[in-house]
Amino acid sequence: MAQFAAMKNLDIWYSRLEIESVLQEFTSQFKAKRVKQAEKQITKARTRDSMAAFSKLTQSVNGRVRIVDQSPLIVPIDQLAQRQEREEMFEVLHQLLRRYRSTLEFDRRVLLERFELTDFARKVVGVGSVGSRAWIALLLGRDGQDPLFLQMKEAEASVLEEFVGKSEFANHGERVVTGQRLMQAASDIFLGRLHVDEGFDGRPRDFYARQLKDWKGSAEIELMSPKALATYGKLCGGTLARAHARSGDAIAISSYLGNGDSFDRALVEFSKAYAEQNERDYAELAKAVKASRIEAQTGL
Repeated sequence: MAQFAAMKNLDIWYSRLEIESVLQEFTSQFKAKRVKQAEKQITKARTRDSMAAFSKLTQSVNGRVRIVDQSPLIVPIDQLAQRQEREEMFEVLHQLLRRYRSTLEFDRRVLLERFELTDFARKVVGVGSVGSRAWIALLLGRDGQDPLFLQMKEAEASVLEEFVGKSEFANHGERVVTGQRLMQAASDIFLGRLHVDEGFDGRPRDFYARQLKDWKGSAEIELMSPKALATYGKLCGGTLARAHARSGDAIAISSYLGNGDSFDRALVEFSKAYAEQNERDYAELAKAVKASRIEAQTGL
């Protein structure tokens, strides 16, 4: 943050972390094996796109491409409703997709209009969003080998609302999308939002949408040495600092943090408390499973 506080506003805005330069910078600090693993992960992330999802999530049914039933993780619309109900649901979803399209920049709207909606499915989301609603949409472009997968995830109220008041934005989808565009050096080109006055359960819902897979990747933390983990932590810290510098007042934040280690120690104490809370939560969960108060699920 001290470095960002000394930079000009435009320099902060254009700053970004290029993975190739990072690898080059830290190559001499790590064993060749670790560097090869990192390069392998980067290469793998670059294969995570709509074509990769297409090969795993679809099949041809009577000459038409459909999302494969992988219940309960992925449930196609065909499994959620009978034929007439499906057609009605599909039309509703089609209309919602058009409303989502209106939240994109003009050039992205033009691009999206070159794709035709083909199928929809309900999807189970990751651990951090369990319980929230999510859908995936399959669109096809010029032919059956030109796919675009979009994911629409429910956007709920921020946990901070209880303490700082409601968001200034019209809905939570707008809040999430605006926040991502503000903080990220490069956001997904199809990042947009959607508000539903009345969902399938009769309640209003907010969503944000983006590509299902767009070169997203993650580091294998469990394989890192302490030295590599420390370096990775610095990279994450720098990325987080840039996000705050873009969205807030870098000078004010840097002044608040100061030159001492008070903030560092506060983060360590919070991390320890968080880890201990996780252990207590897991113990309660295991106890509930053993007492048959809840049913253990595997493969989710």
